[in-house]
Amino acid sequence: MSYLIYVTYAVAAVYIVLSFTMLYVFYRSSHFGMFVMGLTYGCSGLLAILLGHWWPLVSGYVLVWILKWLGLDPESEARNEGGGMRDEGNTERDEMTK
Repeated sequence: MSYLIYVTYAVAAVYIVLSFTMLYVFYRSSHFGMFVMGLTYGCSGLLAILLGHWWPLVSGYVLVWILKWLGLDPESEARNEGGGMRDEGNTERDEMTK
């Protein structure tokens, strides 16, 4: 047995943990993209463990990126802010001196 099989099992285990995490986030937020990406990671991780090959991990990663390009990933809060600095905590006096 090669050392590569242990690396494959370790990465597959990470995929399965990531899948459980994404499915929990889906349970909390009901975002359909998290459900599909979680299933994709989980199925590719389980397939890699059952077959003992590395290619299900690569195909799962590629499929998740295709799903992200299709717009199924949830928007983060940083993207919705517009990227500019916010003026929090300014008082009327600060506004008058500008």
